[in-house]
Amino acid sequence: MGRFIYSMNVSLDLRIEQVPGDNGAGEWLRIDEELHREANAQTRALALMVHGRVFYETMEEFWPRAGEDASLPDYMHEYGEIWTAKPKVLVSRTRHAADHNTRIIGGDDAIEQLAALRAGTDGSISVGAAALATQLLRAGLLDELMLWTHPAILGFGRPLFDDYDVPIDLDLLEQRSFKQGVTMHRYAVRDAKEAGSC
Repeated sequence: MGRFIYSMNVSLDLRIEQVPGDNGAGEWLRIDEELHREANAQTRALALMVHGRVFYETMEEFWPRAGEDASLPDYMHEYGEIWTAKPKVLVSRTRHAADHNTRIIGGDDAIEQLAALRAGTDGSISVGAAALATQLLRAGLLDELMLWTHPAILGFGRPLFDDYDVPIDLDLLEQRSFKQGVTMHRYAVRDAKEAGSC
């Protein structure tokens, strides 16, 4: 059975966007070569990636063409190649076609489809999108959080989860520190459903 992992850059006050639509490009983020290469390795190890539409379209706009941009460093070219080739699922009600090794699921039973996807996948499945991660958490299907915490307090902006006010019990699985002051913490969500209960 697969494991859904919500991996996200966050501020110390658990904000993921300072302004709507900054989509990982906020000035508060400290993404250097060391951090990017670790993200490359983590992404390469995934079995599958699941994206919401807004997140997917941000990635789709940039990464497939990154290799053609001579101004970008090699580790960004590498991530572009990894993202483009990696099997992906786009969860969307409005998109009916997507390239770059992507299939689409949607409709009122999207969470049930994702539960079946998790049950039939061997390995880690990243989740990109706060709304999607929140729905999976509510359904007991979110297995892990991988938080890349940047040394900034935003004070406002979009939170890690959308409209979720229930306590979450976590177990720390791994932690690492990076030169720019970023820390990575990986947590297991204690109440995620096991394979037999999906």
